[in-house]
Amino acid sequence: MKGNAKGHRPLFDLDLLRAIVMVADCGSFTAASARLHSTQSTVSQKVRRLEDMAGHKLLERGSREVQPTDAGETLLAYARRMLALNDEMIESLAGASVGLTVRLGVPEDFVGGPTTHMLAAFNRKHPQVKLEVTSGLSRDVASSYDRGDLDIALVKQRRNSREAVASWPEQLRWIDSAKYPSILLDPVPLVAFPPRGLYRDDMTNAIEGLGRRWRMSFISSSLSGIQAAVADGLGISLLPARSVTAEHAVLTQESGLPAIETMDIALLHRPTADQVVKELAKMLSRMLATP
Repeated sequence: MKGNAKGHRPLFDLDLLRAIVMVADCGSFTAASARLHSTQSTVSQKVRRLEDMAGHKLLERGSREVQPTDAGETLLAYARRMLALNDEMIESLAGASVGLTVRLGVPEDFVGGPTTHMLAAFNRKHPQVKLEVTSGLSRDVASSYDRGDLDIALVKQRRNSREAVASWPEQLRWIDSAKYPSILLDPVPLVAFPPRGLYRDDMTNAIEGLGRRWRMSFISSSLSGIQAAVADGLGISLLPARSVTAEHAVLTQESGLPAIETMDIALLHRPTADQVVKELAKMLSRMLATP
């Protein structure tokens, strides 16, 4: 680009800019090519063409995640503006409202309540933004985020096991049925998520630490299933404090069960995320920081 007359400078192709923005947002060429319905080699070629035009290396291709260089950060900022202007022009010419889509993933116990109130407030502030919210087991939400299918995610994890934008301790409670308690049964019946599910190992290790026997009496991948099974007297369980209902009795340390403080709630989004995504992340942070 150096030495070119002003009128003969190359024009950056929006298709190339869209490719590098997608790679930066997804953190990988593989995920970006899937989102663009293209091949990985085609996306790589587009990024190389941009690097040739810019005269700088734009992406650092690490072993785990692709990261923009300083020049890449500069180009990405302009690329987002140019793509946004292109969308605005199309929207104006078509007379239609085309907005940004933000894809959020949360654990099942975050659906409804404060989360819904926060999302409604965000939607009122940004009516042009389309929110796509999915929920499920934390391991599934994390996998979707890693594949590039989500822009922002809340996941539960072992404390400090993964780098996050922010994290908070997960407050856990031992719960029994208020009507049909089973803590004194031998062996102790346990209600739990499937193998590799959250809290399961903490439960069995704690019971064994008391020198007591246990058995799995009910297994479900559904939070509501776990809550109902405990309420109906099928066994005790370990759940987030927000998941305790009036049909449950919280077991205190007088029962001999130890406090479990091994889990975090982690907020994830990519450093190159759109400003709207970062604003939603700040609103989620304020919600989670409120007792």
